Amino acid sequence: MIKFLRKSVIHTWFRLSRGATLGVRILAIDAQDRVCLVRHTYLPGWHLPGGGVESGEHALDAAIKEAREEAGLIIRPEDLRLISIHTNFAYFKGDHVLLYRADAWTTQPTDRAHEIAEHGFFSLNDLPIGTTASTHRRLSEAKDGLSSPTW
Repeated sequence: MIKFLRKSVIHTWFRLSRGATLGVRILAIDAQDRVCLVRHTYLPGWHLPGGGVESGEHALDAAIKEAREEAGLIIRPEDLRLISIHTNFAYFKGDHVLLYRADAWTTQPTDRAHEIAEHGFFSLNDLPIGTTASTHRRLSEAKDGLSSPTW
């Protein structure tokens, strides 16, 4: 119940304080065809690492920060490339998501910010139960070189 209330308060605050929101997600697939996913404490399912872009923050910087904080991925700016832009109007009509692909990274231990329950790399052929539909779509699009406009 507390998680639901926290999520509702955060979403309401974003809607009232901003005309539009911008988020980033990071697609990191390693040499063994495993994708990095995170499970949040306040949101069901497994997701690509990412988060919101703060006022005055560059989207690329936000992607680097979120990858480090949520999954311990250390990514240099030159190793990230924007692969698609999506609308995510399910909760807020002004929400947009930028999807970056990480071409290389190193890792560091992370204390998994308080909002991350767990993270890891999972085989593309054996994703964890609860992997979100949007994550499945992004992985399928990346494999096929396609992109849909909605998250």
